[in-house]
Amino acid sequence: MRTMIFLLAMSLFAVPAATRDFTIEGTQGTELAAAEVATFDEPWAMTFLPDGALLVTEKRGRLWHVAPDGSKTEVQGLWDVAYGGQGGLGDVVLHPDFERNAWVYLSYAEYGEDRGTRGAVVVRAKLDLKSFPLKLASVEKLWVQEPKVTGKGHYSHRIAFGPKGKMFITSGDRQKLAPAQNFDGNLGKVIRLNDDGTVPADNPWQNRGEIARQFWTVGHRNMLGIAFDADGRLWVHEMGPRHGDELNIIIAGKNYGWPIVSNGDHYSGIPIPDHDTRPEFEAPRAYWVPSIAPSGLVIYDGDLFADWQGDALIGGLVSRALIRVDLEGNTAEEAERFEWNQRIREVEQGPDGALYVLEDKSGGRLLKLTPSR
Repeated sequence: MRTMIFLLAMSLFAVPAATRDFTIEGTQGTELAAAEVATFDEPWAMTFLPDGALLVTEKRGRLWHVAPDGSKTEVQGLWDVAYGGQGGLGDVVLHPDFERNAWVYLSYAEYGEDRGTRGAVVVRAKLDLKSFPLKLASVEKLWVQEPKVTGKGHYSHRIAFGPKGKMFITSGDRQKLAPAQNFDGNLGKVIRLNDDGTVPADNPWQNRGEIARQFWTVGHRNMLGIAFDADGRLWVHEMGPRHGDELNIIIAGKNYGWPIVSNGDHYSGIPIPDHDTRPEFEAPRAYWVPSIAPSGLVIYDGDLFADWQGDALIGGLVSRALIRVDLEGNTAEEAERFEWNQRIREVEQGPDGALYVLEDKSGGRLLKLTPSR
């Protein structure tokens, strides 16, 4: 059955010859063939469906079904989002048992009661692929950022399911800094929940108050990429302040130090102590000075790029690049960078082994990347 799905996806996402193709050369001489599949208005995230089609979110609150020929159909049943700044409709992932239960998980920013505050939300909804038009139904709110605060940044709200079926959510500090170290709110944390939004009994902080029961790790800033490797390690990257972007292994019960330590400085120029000055905090496995502004993360396990198996691929916003990071056990080191002067918002691996990236902003392209030779 998996072979049939693979072959179907291979044929479905063959890009029509009329699309604009180009070549991207990496810093180590590797060449990628890039083919445009579709374009979007501020795309943010994507996930593959079992038949090889895609779901793609746009920040303004649209969800698209993308057929392999690049044709788009808007999914119905969406709701208003708190669009603006870094907020809007965010991540989209499938339940690990989607083919049986049809659950799709989405994150977005919502307003507080007075519309002067905002916070992230995670919901799940049923998506019947046999219906037309496609429509979300049976929406359930599973998690909310608390407290809602002013400002339009650092929601994070990326979602990933672990090998044992638990749901992990990145909750940014909302540009408020200190809450990342506080236990009376869930800003600046990695969250771990059951697939229905309830709290697992084995989370590390069971005796620090009700909201702390959902925490897996604390001391984070703005995490826009989350993925598990083949050995079950959870990797999360995090935007630093002025430089100092991080790639971390997430370990239950650890404190990652923000805003007490960072390998970057405040935008005002005020220095922040480096990680090595405070060994009680978990240090990053890799960091970037100058900043790459990481967004989107996948750990490659396909055959099309055989030499890349186990490597991390990270989109870069400020760096305008796709960045390949060599992961060896618990260590990480940048291996190659592919630049084409576009902000990269999201990267995923397709069922055909190709890489798919979403460019940021209005007119952002969905590109299919394959070896050029």
